[in-house]
Amino acid sequence: MSNETPTASSGSSSSPLTASTPTPAYADPAPLGLAGFALTTLVLSFVNANIIKEPGAILVVLGLAAFYGGLAQFVAGVLEWRRGNTFGLMAFCSYGAFWLSYWWIITNVKLTTGDIHQAIGLYLIGWCIISAYLTLAALRTNLAVVVVLALLTLAFLFLGIGWFQNGVPAPDTMIKVGGWIGIFTAAAAFYASAATVVNAQHKRTVLPIPPLER
Repeated sequence: MSNETPTASSGSSSSPLTASTPTPAYADPAPLGLAGFALTTLVLSFVNANIIKEPGAILVVLGLAAFYGGLAQFVAGVLEWRRGNTFGLMAFCSYGAFWLSYWWIITNVKLTTGDIHQAIGLYLIGWCIISAYLTLAALRTNLAVVVVLALLTLAFLFLGIGWFQNGVPAPDTMIKVGGWIGIFTAAAAFYASAATVVNAQHKRTVLPIPPLER
């Protein structure tokens, strides 16, 4: 169904249906996507930084990865497509798919087998590359989104190097560093989510998000 409001033909009287049909308004899905990303990243980063010790904590991460960081964030990306936002579609669907793939890998792959840690490292470096060019694209959005993606790029880089070199037998220094960067990434994403939804609800700037000019 088209979103365009039909107009009366020339010379005819205006129909109430054509004259009063409002243009449909769509809610902004960005706060949902950012919150799903932020909470899942925060909990996993506490594990990676060795602040919360295994075992058991990873089960909480997996629950979030499947449903909030994964499913909810992917839905937010689809809704960004409906709004015509290519950047939002790419970012939210990609990171939603990342969390779903993370859930599947941790659930189904034995991480201490052979060279699997190198495959995980390569997987994380790949996400570092995606995050890097999304950071470049975000330079036309606002400061909060740029900070989130720039920190995320660094987090993926350190985590990827840590996994590629050493895997999971002991908390690796690079993985710990990636975990701490992930905590700051989550904090920035929480702020971006809160600012978007609070400002929209109050219809004024309560939490500022500096836009980036050309």
